[in-house]
Amino acid sequence: QVQLVESGGGLVQPGGSLTLSCKASGNIFSIGAMGWYRQAPGNQRELVATITRGGTTDYTDSVKGRFTISRDNAKNTVWLQMNSLKPEDTDMYYCKADSVRTVRLIMTYWGQGTQVTVSA
Repeated sequence: QVQLVESGGGLVQPGGSLTLSCKASGNIFSIGAMGWYRQAPGNQRELVATITRGGTTDYTDSVKGRFTISRDNAKNTVWLQMNSLKPEDTDMYYCKADSVRTVRLIMTYWGQGTQVTVSA
């Protein structure tokens, strides 16, 4: 199995910044796409940002220009730099990673979630 260890969540004032970190360990094989998702109680889990192993990124419209996703393949780590945070960014944030054993066997793993709260 693959374990995803997250850090960096917390309480920040509107307009502030946070950086989330997620490192994969365990029976990794090769980590493919990685990403960040968020979910509030009663809501659907939604994509925030994803990044392929080759560095191609995708963002949900509400965070474009404010958030930046990056990764280090050698360290099996992905970061989410969050700037100009708004109260509506308050959510539980989850790290996701694809473990690629073969082209036909790709397994998806999720982190435990880290809380981000934006409040004055």
